Amino acid sequence: MKKHLLLALAGMALISLTLTGCGKQSKATSKETVKVGILQLMDQTALTEARKGFESELAKAGYKGKRIKIDYVNAQGDQANLKTMSDRLARGKNDVNLAIATPAAQALQKADKKTPLLFTAITDPKSAGLVTNLTKPDKNATGVTDLVAVSDQIDLLHKTFPQAKTIGLMYNAGEPNSVYQIKQAKAHLKKLGLRYQIKTAATTNDVQQAAESLAKDVDALYLPADNVMAAAMPTIGKVAKEKQIPVVPAASTMVKDGGTITKGIDYRDLGKQTAKMAIKLLKGTSVKKLAVEKPADVKTVKNDAMLKVVKQKVNLPK
Repeated sequence: MKKHLLLALAGMALISLTLTGCGKQSKATSKETVKVGILQLMDQTALTEARKGFESELAKAGYKGKRIKIDYVNAQGDQANLKTMSDRLARGKNDVNLAIATPAAQALQKADKKTPLLFTAITDPKSAGLVTNLTKPDKNATGVTDLVAVSDQIDLLHKTFPQAKTIGLMYNAGEPNSVYQIKQAKAHLKKLGLRYQIKTAATTNDVQQAAESLAKDVDALYLPADNVMAAAMPTIGKVAKEKQIPVVPAASTMVKDGGTITKGIDYRDLGKQTAKMAIKLLKGTSVKKLAVEKPADVKTVKNDAMLKVVKQKVNLPK
């Protein structure tokens, strides 16, 4: 009798352990719909391409239809909107949030320090305060930077347009990413023995006047991956065309929108690369185990139509 009782108790314990194990497994996999928040700084080609790449890669991995709920908001470059929208995403109890551009990431991290935060289209996440360690993120954020070596872009400008001796630098002084890149550009231009002149523009409305003023005294323009400059690229391209001077911007999308040539990245690919990190987070990987990544592919991008109007000798790279 005692033996039968022990066997029965052992069987019940085994069944209990089995059910417990099943319960844990179903809890981890029962969530049919994941929630992803996306905060985009503004309507700007590079940022929009990054978002589209992010969404398409998620869909490719099966996160589409009823399996995913995306809460997408666009601040239209307005600081007040950034705060309101960040607060909204923080309340949304999302599984992962994506911030596109530095101000969006800073606002979202300030509003929500717990939800895993991915960033993309950001040049220097460390100086932006998003992480203090790029290889072992120590906060709730990680992602993919869009930084291409500024020195390589300046070298491309110098080799492609060897007659250009004075380079115009134009940027929004309110963007930390731009300040960082311009500092590197000035140092490398000095190393090459080239002169430079600087103009700043805080909004797209200021760009045309700044570009026209700068274009009178320089042989070429270099632009960082600056959101104001990127949004105003058609205007900058028009000025450059009238003055017949080349424009080497930091982003490939800026070449397509009116620039001349650069070493850059495909922002849709950048978004896809970021989505692959999101998938790891959704599957349970900790933010701290995902190092900040660099762009996977950098290539020379040129605008043939703009190259034809440049009045200088052009020495295209092979």
